Amino acid sequence: MPQHAPALKYTETAAGSAKLAPLFIRHQGPSVESYLQSLAFTANVTAPIFFIVFLGIFLKRIRLIDDNFVATASRLVFTLTLPALVFMAIVRTDFQAVFDVQQLIYLVGGTVSTYLLLWWLAARWITDGRDLGVFIQGAFRGNYGIVGLAVAYNLFGDSGLAQGAILLAMVIPLYNTLSIICLTLPMQQTNRLNLTSALLEIIKNPLILAVLLALPISIFQLELPGILNKTGQYFANLTLPLALLAIGGSLSLKSLRDTSAQAAWATASKLLILPVILTAGAWWYGFEGQQLAMLFVLFGCPTAAASFVMARGMGGNAQLAANIVLTTTLGSTLTLSLGIYLFRLWGVI
Repeated sequence: MPQHAPALKYTETAAGSAKLAPLFIRHQGPSVESYLQSLAFTANVTAPIFFIVFLGIFLKRIRLIDDNFVATASRLVFTLTLPALVFMAIVRTDFQAVFDVQQLIYLVGGTVSTYLLLWWLAARWITDGRDLGVFIQGAFRGNYGIVGLAVAYNLFGDSGLAQGAILLAMVIPLYNTLSIICLTLPMQQTNRLNLTSALLEIIKNPLILAVLLALPISIFQLELPGILNKTGQYFANLTLPLALLAIGGSLSLKSLRDTSAQAAWATASKLLILPVILTAGAWWYGFEGQQLAMLFVLFGCPTAAASFVMARGMGGNAQLAANIVLTTTLGSTLTLSLGIYLFRLWGVI
C-alpha cells in the first residue's frame, strides 16, 4: 500500500517567487516555553521546602538554633502541630473525594514487596546484622509526614494535604512495624521484638488519633466551632516551617566524610530505584494525575529522621542511619524536583 504523500504549502524564495514545498506533519515535542513553564512550576513546589531545610542547616551552623531547639521543635511538631495540620486538612475536605481504596492497597503491596526484595538482596552482601537492618530501613522508610505533606500541599493545596493525610495514616503503622522487624531479626534480638507493645504505640500515635478524630467530621460534613477552627489553623500553620527547620538543624554535613558504600546504595534505592519501579508500576496499574503524583511523592521522599532515633535505640548502626538520612535529604532536592518537573512536562499534573 502506498504511503500518503506529504502535505504541500507555498513558501517564498529569496527571489520572491512562490513554489511548492512539502510540509511534513509530525508530532511536535514540547516547546521551549513548555520546558520553562514546567521548570517554574517545579521551583514553586520544591524550592520553598528545601530552602527552609538549608536555612535550618545555616542557622545551626551560626548557632542561632541548637540541639535543644531541634529536640523541642521535633517533639512539638510530632505531638501537637502536625496532628493539628492533619486534622484540619481532613475536616476541610470531602472524605469521599480523597479516599481511594485502590491507592491504599497499592501503597501497602508495593511497600511490602519492595521491602522483602531489599532484604533478600541486601542480606547477600551485608553480613553484620547491625548494618543490615539499618540499610533496609533507610532504603524504604520515607519522611512522608513532613517533606511528603509539604510537597503534596504545594502541588494540590488542601485536597493534596487531605489525601496525603489519609496515606500517612496508613504509612505510620506500616513503616513502624516493618522497621521494628528489620531492626530486630537480623540481630536476633527476639526479646526486643514486642509487636503488642509496638501496636499500642501506633494506636497512641498523635497522628493516628488526629485522623480518627477528623474522619467522622469530614464524612458527615460537620462544621467546627469558629474558635476551634481558627485555633487549629494557627497550630497547623506552624507545622511545616518549624518541622523543616528542625530537619535542617538535625543534619550534620560533617558526616558526609564518613559516607559508606552501604549509605550510597541505600540512598540510590530510596531516591531512584524504588520510586521509579513503584511509580511505573502505579502507572501500569492505572493510576494517573493527582493519584499517580501522590504515590511518586510518597515513594520518593527522603529517609525519615525517625529512622536514626529507632536505629540508635534498638542497637543498630546509628552512624550509618545518620548518613542515610543526610544523603537522602540532600539528594531528594534533585530527585523530587526532577520527578515533579517531568510529571508537569508530560501533562500528568
